[in-house]
Amino acid sequence: MPFSPNIINPLLYMIPPDLPAILSLERQVWEAAVRGDPSADASLLHEKFLGLYSTGFAGRNQHVSQLNAGPIVSAFEMRDARLVVMKPDVVLLGYLAVFRMRTAPVDAPPKRMYVSSLWQCYPEGWLNVFSRDTGVA
Repeated sequence: MPFSPNIINPLLYMIPPDLPAILSLERQVWEAAVRGDPSADASLLHEKFLGLYSTGFAGRNQHVSQLNAGPIVSAFEMRDARLVVMKPDVVLLGYLAVFRMRTAPVDAPPKRMYVSSLWQCYPEGWLNVFSRDTGVA
């Protein structure tokens, strides 16, 4: 069963998260992009979320608003994932994302980027507070 960022569970502070649980949360961010679901995306991001991309910085509103017109990703995979538990309630997830943008030509190769994603547990659940995408040459 995937973690839900909206479940209040004080025990989460006492049990360090594992890789499958945090990957499940990260997968939900990607699935929101596949469905074009801004509400689902917003529910996973801290209000002060900061994204660092090749285009510059983005806050929660910018991350969420890209889904207002509908889906932006048609398929994705997360490969070679690693988790660093900084504290029981703060973790850093790193992985290789292989994905296709919905607007990409069918014969175009998938895009690839390394992602680092910082998750923190709050009383309302786990929320993504920072993400950085690094393109693969």
